[in-house]
Amino acid sequence: MTVMETTGTRTDSCATAPRAARRPDGQDSYTISEVVAFTGLTAHTLRWYERIGLMPHIDRSHTGQRRYSNRDLNWLDLVGKLRLTGMPVADMVRYAELVREGDHTFTERFELLQATRRDVRARIAELQDTLAVLDRKITFYSDATQAYEAERTR
Repeated sequence: MTVMETTGTRTDSCATAPRAARRPDGQDSYTISEVVAFTGLTAHTLRWYERIGLMPHIDRSHTGQRRYSNRDLNWLDLVGKLRLTGMPVADMVRYAELVREGDHTFTERFELLQATRRDVRARIAELQDTLAVLDRKITFYSDATQAYEAERTR
């Protein structure tokens, strides 16, 4: 199984939500500029992903132009989700290598994704605690503002 035969997600290396253009029905060959439009990634990021091993074996036209498939776009979707989890690029590259190595790496891939999931859950808990503090502060200032306004109108 190749990296391009796996699942998907989308996003830029800066972990921002991309603008997802709809892929044309029946099409399975895209230029780098079309992939940029579909994913919100930059051409520089796409070329970098290829260089570091996250997007190996991108087909080329007879003139050498990169040609991405739907499978490649699905893989970019997965890479984007992994970026959003905060997974280090080195771990994403390792995951891609494991996928390329074949089915005998399922256990290692599973463990890598489980560790990432634990990290995401810990970050969510931290954010929920932070949100609770913000909510308390907002309630305090809302109450204080109402009391101040009521005092001023007397």
